[in-house]
Amino acid sequence: MKKYENGGEEALKDKRGRKKEEAKLSPEGKMKLEMKKLERENERLRAENLFLKKLEEIERRRK
Repeated sequence: MKKYENGGEEALKDKRGRKKEEAKLSPEGKMKLEMKKLERENERLRAENLFLKKLEEIERRRK
């Protein structure tokens, strides 16, 4: 909680290990990196969508 409150979503990212700079990656490597980013974003949006649906359902039940 403290990490997120102090640094936001960026603070929760795992920064261990060596990572190649994007400029040094081959076109195939750049594509794989972009796909991983998009998959993570997609998963985050799915979770957010589920959360909002449940919240909407709870609000509907209260009325």
